Amino acid sequence: MSWLRGFVARLSGTAELPADFAGELTSDERVLAVARAGDGPLVATDLGLWLPDGRRVGWHLVSKATWKEATLTVIESEESGPAGEAVLLRDLPPRRIALTEPGRLPEVVHTRVTGSIRNTQHRELPEGGARFVQRKVPGRNGLVLQVRADPGTDEAALAPVAAEVAQRLRRPAG
Repeated sequence: MSWLRGFVARLSGTAELPADFAGELTSDERVLAVARAGDGPLVATDLGLWLPDGRRVGWHLVSKATWKEATLTVIESEESGPAGEAVLLRDLPPRRIALTEPGRLPEVVHTRVTGSIRNTQHRELPEGGARFVQRKVPGRNGLVLQVRADPGTDEAALAPVAAEVAQRLRRPAG
């Protein structure tokens, strides 16, 4: 029946999930693109990017992704703590993945990452600076305010500022 899955995937405009995929999709998760790397497949879905180790990174946690010379470089963020209704983020080291068969994956990754960002601004603060990003989180209504401290900026001092900005964004204009 794999021919039927492939046929349906082609008709619906989605990609077929590779047999050696290490993750487990949710029941309503849609495959958008598949690429092949030396250590396994990368799978882009409507919810995030599945890495060859079978771990999904939500689109809202992909800080940056670039495609150059057959290599996809992904900078993943991790939530380092809450700040009221905002979330503080820290970038992890870049992960470079050489793709032997990129397919449409680089294009889909670019579209999904940039499409999740609604607004971004950098602000200088008395003790450093931070990037404030409003993003759409797959599977959730509304936007989340993510705040990434510049190198050398104290996150503990940034948290109350981020919480205040999030609170102001929630207030109705008037």
